[in-house]
Amino acid sequence: MNRLVISSITTLFLWSSTFSQTTEKKTVPPVTPNFVVIVADDAGWNDVGYNGSEIHTPNIDWLAKNGAQLNRLYAAPTCSPSRASFFTGRPSSRMGIVAPISDKSNLSLPSDVTTLPQALHQQNYQTALFGKWHLGLNPSSGPKVYGFDYSYGFLHGQIDQYSHEYKNGDPSWHRNGQFITEKGHVTDLVENEAISWLKTKRDPSKNFYIQLSYSAPHFPLQEEDKWKKPYLKTIKNNSRRDYAAAMSHLDYSIGQILKTLKQQHLDKNTVVIFMSDNGAMDKWIPGNQYQGRHAANDVLGSNYPLRDWKTTNYEGAVRVPAIIYWKNKINSSLNQNYISVNDLMPTILSLAGAKTIPKTVEGKNIWNSIVTNDSIPNQSIYIRGHLQESITEKPWKLIRTRHKNAPTIFELFNIEKDPEEKQNLILEHENLANKLKNKLEEQFQKDAKEVNLGGE
Repeated sequence: MNRLVISSITTLFLWSSTFSQTTEKKTVPPVTPNFVVIVADDAGWNDVGYNGSEIHTPNIDWLAKNGAQLNRLYAAPTCSPSRASFFTGRPSSRMGIVAPISDKSNLSLPSDVTTLPQALHQQNYQTALFGKWHLGLNPSSGPKVYGFDYSYGFLHGQIDQYSHEYKNGDPSWHRNGQFITEKGHVTDLVENEAISWLKTKRDPSKNFYIQLSYSAPHFPLQEEDKWKKPYLKTIKNNSRRDYAAAMSHLDYSIGQILKTLKQQHLDKNTVVIFMSDNGAMDKWIPGNQYQGRHAANDVLGSNYPLRDWKTTNYEGAVRVPAIIYWKNKINSSLNQNYISVNDLMPTILSLAGAKTIPKTVEGKNIWNSIVTNDSIPNQSIYIRGHLQESITEKPWKLIRTRHKNAPTIFELFNIEKDPEEKQNLILEHENLANKLKNKLEEQFQKDAKEVNLGGE
C-alpha cells in the first residue's frame, strides 16, 4: 500500500512538473529584437573614420568598435538596385531594376514579391521608413504600398536639402504618401521624425523595424558652416570639405538616434545595422538640374584604396562600409566573409522569429556567420548593374562588360590578393574563368527580360 502511494505521488509530481514546463513554454514568448537600419547615400569605403578616413565619424566608429564590421558586404553599384535587393532578398535585376529609377519613370517593385516590411508584419512587427525611398516615384508606389505602416521623407533618388524638391522640380517630400511642405535640412528632419516616432508614435507592445535612409552625403551638398569648420585646416578642396561636413552631420544624427534608444531603454534589445547603399561618386556636374542653383563638385567621396566609383562593378562601387551591432549579443569583430545585400532580409526575418522565408528570397541567413565568424558555404554573389555584371566566389571575381558595337570584355581578379583589382588574370586561369562565365550567364538568364537604363 505504501509503495502504491509513493508511486502515485511520484507520478503526480512528474506530471505536474512536465505540465508546468509545457505551460511556461506556451506563456513566455521568445524574445525577438527591434531593428534600426541606417543607410548612408553614396558613402565611400574611405568616408568613415574606422576605415582610416580624414572625416570624423565617432558614432559610426563606435558601432564598428563594439559590433561586427562586415568587411565584405556587397551591394549593387547604384541606389535603387541596392534598396530593391535589400527589401526583397534577391538580385534587383530579377525585377528589371539595374539602375536608379529616375525622372518621370513609373518603374517600381513588383506587387507579387514579398518585401521585408510585409514579411515582418507576419511576425507582428510595426514598420517605419524615414528618408529616401527611391523604389517608386509616386505615392501610389510609395513605402506604404510595400508594407511600411509609417513613412516620411522623399520618394526620389536625390533632392535639394532645403526645398526638398527633386532635380526636375517634382515634389518628393511626404508623410505617409501625402506631399507636405516643411522647413529644415533633410538630415535634421529625418532624425527628428524618427526620434518623435520612437518616443510618442510607436506601439510599445510591439517590436519595431525602422529604417533611416539619409540623403547624406549625396549631392547637392548644402551644409552649415558649423559642420565645415572642423575641416578648414585639414581638407583644402572645398567640395571634399562640403562632403566631409555632410558625413559629420549624418554621424551626429546617428548619435542622436543611438542616444534615444538608450533613453527609451531600447538599446539592449535592438539590432542596429549601418551600411552605405553603394560606393562614392567622384564628382557632380549638375548642369541645369535644380534650375542651375547648385555649383559643380569636382571632388566628392573616396573609395580608397578600392577601384573606381559608383555605377561600375569594381570594388569601389559595390563593396560598402557596413556594421551590425546588438548589445551583448554580438562581439566586437572583423567579419571577412563575403556577404550580399540579399542576405540581410532572410537574416533579419530569422531573428524576428520567422519560421519560413518568402519563396522569392535568394539570399541566405548569415546570422551564424556574423556571431561565430564561420565561413558561409557555397557563397556566390551575382550583381548586375547597368554598365557591367559580376559574379564573386571567394577569392575570385569575374566582371563582364558588354558593348553594343564591340566585343564583350571579361576581367578576372583575385580580390583577396588584389583588392584594388589591378591585375586581370583572365588569361592565366582560363578554366576557372570559363566556369565563372557559365555561372554568370546562368544568373543573367534568370533576370527580367527588360531592365531600366541609367539615370538619377
